[in-house]
Amino acid sequence: MVHSAPRSNSRIPFLLLFPPMLLLLFPGGLGQGPLPRVKYAAGDRHRSVSLFSKEGLQDFDELLLSEDGATLYVGARDSILAFNIGKPGIPGLQSMIPWEASPKKKRDCVFKKKSNETECFNFIRVLVAVNASQLYACGTYAFSPACTYIELKDFSLVPILEERILDGKGQSPFDPAHKHTAVLVDGMLYTGTMNNFLGNEPIVMRTLGTQPVLKTDTFLLWLQSDASFVASIPSTQVVYFFFGETAKEFDFFEKLTISRVARVCKNDVGGEKLLQKKWTTFLKAQLLCAQPGQLPFNVIRHAVLMPADPPASSRVYAVFTSQWQVGETRSSAVCEFSLSDIEKVFEGKYKEMNKESSRWSTYSGPVSNPRPGSCSVGPSSDKALTFVKEHFLMDEKVVGKPLLVKLDVEYTKLAVEMAKDVRGQGYLVMYLGTNIGSLHKAVVGKDSDTHLVEEIQLFQEPEPIRNLLLAPAQGALFVGYSGGLLRVPRANCSVYRSCIDCALARDPHCAWDPVERACRIFFNISTDLTSWKQDIDLGNPAWACANGPMGRSHHRPQSPPQLIKEVSAPLHSILELPCPQTSTLATYHWTHRATPIQTSSSAVYNGSLMLLLQAEVRGLYQCWATENGFTHPVVSYWIQSQEDPLPLDPELAGIPRERVETPLTVGGPTPLTTPRSYWSHFIIVTVLLALVLSGALIGLASSPFRAFQAQRKVQGCGTLPPGEKAPLSGEPPLQPPKDTRTLNGGGVDADNNQLGTEVA
Repeated sequence: MVHSAPRSNSRIPFLLLFPPMLLLLFPGGLGQGPLPRVKYAAGDRHRSVSLFSKEGLQDFDELLLSEDGATLYVGARDSILAFNIGKPGIPGLQSMIPWEASPKKKRDCVFKKKSNETECFNFIRVLVAVNASQLYACGTYAFSPACTYIELKDFSLVPILEERILDGKGQSPFDPAHKHTAVLVDGMLYTGTMNNFLGNEPIVMRTLGTQPVLKTDTFLLWLQSDASFVASIPSTQVVYFFFGETAKEFDFFEKLTISRVARVCKNDVGGEKLLQKKWTTFLKAQLLCAQPGQLPFNVIRHAVLMPADPPASSRVYAVFTSQWQVGETRSSAVCEFSLSDIEKVFEGKYKEMNKESSRWSTYSGPVSNPRPGSCSVGPSSDKALTFVKEHFLMDEKVVGKPLLVKLDVEYTKLAVEMAKDVRGQGYLVMYLGTNIGSLHKAVVGKDSDTHLVEEIQLFQEPEPIRNLLLAPAQGALFVGYSGGLLRVPRANCSVYRSCIDCALARDPHCAWDPVERACRIFFNISTDLTSWKQDIDLGNPAWACANGPMGRSHHRPQSPPQLIKEVSAPLHSILELPCPQTSTLATYHWTHRATPIQTSSSAVYNGSLMLLLQAEVRGLYQCWATENGFTHPVVSYWIQSQEDPLPLDPELAGIPRERVETPLTVGGPTPLTTPRSYWSHFIIVTVLLALVLSGALIGLASSPFRAFQAQRKVQGCGTLPPGEKAPLSGEPPLQPPKDTRTLNGGGVDADNNQLGTEVA
């Protein structure tokens, strides 16, 4: 059965009539999508995360990087902070200024029935750099939006003066829960937000700079009352706004959410008679992110630009979720849009609404020259402006290319970059934040084949990621959330201990250094990388890790062990041989002297091999992993008894060996030199069982005797006199009531990253 997502009243009658179509049309299909190869729990020291958190500071929502990349400005609740991020580890707080709403505004906020504990604060919603010495910030200011200029002195924040606080209506939302977007282009601020206290008047507005202030016309309904802005992206002549709203052009849905892209021209000055102080170039079109034959992912959550040269070849990457879901299942998708495709749609046909039937259709009439809504030089004619007032919706859709479709996840934020491998081949890397605080690193390979390198759970308790910002010069990703700021290095290659594991990771930031015999990040490394080992496209260790020239093929032979762990224990000991299962994409199995051990047997428990050491079970035990068609031993053990040592097989000569001194005997800290016998356990259990059975037999034998004694004690009570079979009333004899009572009873890794989760 199809359920609507929360806060949605959409109905799909034609789907309800045909349930089999749900399996065919469900967004993303029935597949789970790519699985993260490695998963890290919150606090896992193998994936370093540095945390800044300070009592009294929360809601780290807006992130801004300085031009030199060494300072990070953060807009938090009632505060603006500056961090020095030039060194690895915890971001250093350089300066902080408070910016709280005035007492009067807080009182007015409470009087308007807003919460004094969660809403009547100043949540920073706009933070942009005007120049090298000045920032511009806007906040909700207790449901009375305000803006101000912030002076910088040596990248430190200068306190805000009360007389410099300006009206921020149209630049910041009133409600901190409302979506918003802002971008500063050529000294002018373009914003998309809610323009009123009730939150039902969306607006696209331009302020600051030398150009006149312009905004959308509310009366003409260019934007639906529930429009939700997620991103704004500047281009050569225009600024694009990405948002979602209820669609009115589809009359067979009661309430259908549609993802949109709108554009306004930078040189727009408004109309002289018509559309005064209004946009004369506002146009919007539908964004479509869907796989063939399936329902679209129709709710846009975030969008970012990947610049290119020429600018027309730039790409926009956007995260979508679906308005519909099957049961409790959520799904997400990442789609790629070309700026040139977006421009073509805005140069195409318009839609128009028939006022008699209130239906939208394709406009097929004449179009004036210059084209209405175009970025032509000079004011437009009244005829063109009249046309734009009613023909602001484009007929064609901007169709995106799905790069990643994943079930059971809800992506909310993304950041993208191009990463080059050791041979200079570029790969798109996407960092995806979820609504429960996990971070996915995805790599788009050849033929748009996307794989997930890793998943990091950032928080102990699930909560949404508020913002993501890449700092390329620092090789790190910064994450803003409710309780602080996280610094996540782009990769931690030292967790891959062998060339095989390094190649299977398929991470463009990591490669195997044959000289150092380590998987290393080659960020800021100027040495020759031609001898380093990598295979991002196929992940073939047999080719990548070959010592000599080898043809690139899909044939992947088995690999010999890299290390043998020698275990010596007394006979009749119980050994637990662990098998590190580091990849979720691999299948694992055990062998003894090259003979497979059935995974379903009782000897294999949670991947580990349970072994009762006897003379005939000595020898080589190996746990094998098969991933991407390549089989290799994850761990190899040489098992021998202390009473009768077994010499190592000559075929294993030359392979490094390591004696395992830690006790592997089941039972905790008992050393290997103290054998544990089964006989004492067997005798104890047998005696206890005999005692229990004896007690049960005695109880059963005595129970009839106790029942006979109880019957003699109560004989003659509660019975009718002889000869009287029933009361004179004819009613059955009263029964005693039943008893209804109840009883209540931190170091540094090989990639120069801090180990573990640090807290400042």
